[in-house]
Amino acid sequence: MKLKLKKQTSKTIMMGMILLFFSCKTYTISVDSFREQMINAKKEDMKEVKINNPLSYTNIKYASNNIERIKALDKSGKDVYLDNSPSIELRITRRDNKKYFLYFDTVILENDTLKGGESRFIQGLTNQIPMDDILKIEIQDGKKDFKYKKN
Repeated sequence: MKLKLKKQTSKTIMMGMILLFFSCKTYTISVDSFREQMINAKKEDMKEVKINNPLSYTNIKYASNNIERIKALDKSGKDVYLDNSPSIELRITRRDNKKYFLYFDTVILENDTLKGGESRFIQGLTNQIPMDDILKIEIQDGKKDFKYKKN
């Protein structure tokens, strides 16, 4: 009986992981297109926003960029527009194949360096990546339960 229950649990967990993996569509953006779209995302133009904290009843405050949406390419090479939201994530691959994850609404371009937040819960956890070191940029809606709150 225990073995049957263990197999059933393993199958359920595996199916959940597969659904999670395939439910998030990943898009790509060339480094040049990203640079061009982010040219107006500057530190002085950032605004304070509040989002819900799915782990508690408190809100999370942080500085967000002023980008309303970003253009990317789907796997067929067609243009896709993603509206900025707290659940949009960037996956940056550097030329040395190291990967970094940043929340898109925290990302700015400063002196040809990409700067952004890696965590919603630890605000000081940020990363800076020179644009010349970036090999690939992928973007997806992580479907996390983050939503903007009115100030």
